[in-house]
Amino acid sequence: MIGLVYRREMSDWDMSAVQADFFEVAPENWVHRDRTPLHQLIASGRPVHLHGVSLNLGGSSPIDLDFLRAVRELMADLNTTVYSDHLAASGDAHQLYDLFPIPFTRAEVRRVSDRIRQVQDVLGQRLSVENTTWYTNIGELSEADFLAQVAERADCGILLDLNNVTVNHQNHGGHDLAAFVQHIDLARVSDLHVAGHEWDERFGLYIDTHSQPVAPGTAAMARQLNQTHGIPILLEWDNDVPGMDVLNRELACLRPSMTL
Repeated sequence: MIGLVYRREMSDWDMSAVQADFFEVAPENWVHRDRTPLHQLIASGRPVHLHGVSLNLGGSSPIDLDFLRAVRELMADLNTTVYSDHLAASGDAHQLYDLFPIPFTRAEVRRVSDRIRQVQDVLGQRLSVENTTWYTNIGELSEADFLAQVAERADCGILLDLNNVTVNHQNHGGHDLAAFVQHIDLARVSDLHVAGHEWDERFGLYIDTHSQPVAPGTAAMARQLNQTHGIPILLEWDNDVPGMDVLNRELACLRPSMTL
């Protein structure tokens, strides 16, 4: 299955012409909104998955139980069991809608995995956690080992963002994409994310902009994991959203029939 993030820029599109097998939305945008567009996608035979930005799994403030109950209701309404959020902090006193890295330490493995278990207890099911891009961090573990240990201790799923691995490797070294994947229990991986990124001269870093085509090596790894392990691929394009023809071409490039 090859999916696409559903954006409000698509609200007046003929979605039947978008060549995606499923769609993904942020639950924060739909818990208090008319869900007719999502039900129309589902009625067309294409499921809707949820990928959040505000659980603040890496923060220190209490988990928002009211929000989790609203997400649980949304999942029931959309008939989906797929829900993920980021392995990062997103604000304690205020929701910042940005992602801040968690130190890659064993103490943080224990603390964050306990927070994930609390979320799963409220949901009554597994949550998947996504590895994120980061531009500075500290810790005694590699990012891949940190992610693997959190997932094992929390007994949660993993949303493996291949573009984030690529960006972090280009910026900081460490595990490249192939080595990172070898550290992960692929049986825990519920979805793959792919996107594009850009070099920013101001910072001397690659930035995870979600505004460009997917890098060839990232797309090739996604196709390989989809073909060998059946893991769904989700294309993220969140900024400077292009027309349907460009998105359909990108989706086609992720099909396993493409040459590896």
